[in-house]
Amino acid sequence: MTSEAPTRAYRRLSVEERRTQLLDAALSLFAHRAPEEVSLDDVAEAAGVSRPLVYRYFPGGKQQLYEAALRSAAEELQQCFAEPQQGPLTRRLGRALDRYLAFVGRHDAGFSALLQGGSVVETSRTSAIVDGVRRAAAEHILSHLDAEQPGPRLRMTVRMWITTVEAASLIWLDEDKQPPADELRDWLVEQFVACLVAAAGRDAQTAAVVRAALALESAEGPVGALARRVLPVVGDAGHLL
Repeated sequence: MTSEAPTRAYRRLSVEERRTQLLDAALSLFAHRAPEEVSLDDVAEAAGVSRPLVYRYFPGGKQQLYEAALRSAAEELQQCFAEPQQGPLTRRLGRALDRYLAFVGRHDAGFSALLQGGSVVETSRTSAIVDGVRRAAAEHILSHLDAEQPGPRLRMTVRMWITTVEAASLIWLDEDKQPPADELRDWLVEQFVACLVAAAGRDAQTAAVVRAALALESAEGPVGALARRVLPVVGDAGHLL
């Protein structure tokens, strides 16, 4: 009798599919290890391919692969802040932060290496990719504020808050992801509201943006809850008026 063992069917990947497979393997490694700790052999092993195949798709070696993986991660990060412009601003911002923090949680070590810099594979190109994410996030948020031709004070307020989000994310990872992500999200939303209100006292455009945004908020929402917590704290400061 002849044995009729089932044969495994193999499908040849297209160029784009193979490239995506290698990038996914690289991103998975960079998510949990600093870039300088990942070799091409590691990527090849994770993808189940040979080292020469990795070089065929990335002839520039690890530097080219890292930059390509970084661009892929940057595209995902930029989309975190893409949100339909409907409903209260704080709700929209909260959903965007949920996606952002989920990304941070999945790419903890890689995210830290990305923002803290100092990697041996860091170049002006990688820094430009990271800065592009920050600028894209700022543009998304400014569009939600519905400010035509945002002035320097409003733009600076938004970009300063993005820096706060990045710093808070790094501290959150360093503190073993404590407090819980939903608590950190709410805190960051409140920080944004506080930054806008403070800037509104000095800038007419920001003041108009704040008024328009508050008109969509409810007493049961994040801003209402923040007001109820903060007002008792500053209630005794009437002598300052």
